[in-house]
Amino acid sequence: MILQKDFYNRDTTAVAKELLGKYLVRKIGNRILAYSIIETEAYVGPNDKACHASRGFTKRTAVMFGPPGIAYIYLIYGMYYCLNIVTRESGYPAAVLIRALDHPEMTGPGRLTKFLNITGSHNGADMTKRYTLWIENRGVIVKKNAITATPRIGVGYAGEWSKKPFRYIIKNSD
Repeated sequence: MILQKDFYNRDTTAVAKELLGKYLVRKIGNRILAYSIIETEAYVGPNDKACHASRGFTKRTAVMFGPPGIAYIYLIYGMYYCLNIVTRESGYPAAVLIRALDHPEMTGPGRLTKFLNITGSHNGADMTKRYTLWIENRGVIVKKNAITATPRIGVGYAGEWSKKPFRYIIKNSD
């Protein structure tokens, strides 16, 4: 079952945890690839100094201010795309970064988008529709005690926000 807007229109940290065990699905031509999500990071809104929206509404962050369930994709280091899904209600900019999938070539947000050929052209895509990119619930249940929460990676510039335990990993998956 494809996750719908009501799944994403909730607290960002809850969405980040509950995305663990769900399947990221990518349609490329006639091929459908699907892999279990094993690591996420929550970016909880305009007060979160690690969140792009903390700098306000810009051309880059406009998608984050839109409805839940939309892909927010941006380029890092001039070479890697990162896939995020917008959470919460329209006007409140928050998102979950998909950091890793259960596949050895997709451990890291840049590696997974490269492997699945997810690019900036997917920015703004509605992930609640079966088109080229979506997330499915395939009935996998990840128990709370199987999730490790740690500080996010690469956000040292965000001061106290860099220490928040908003990175979620299925234990024994890293």
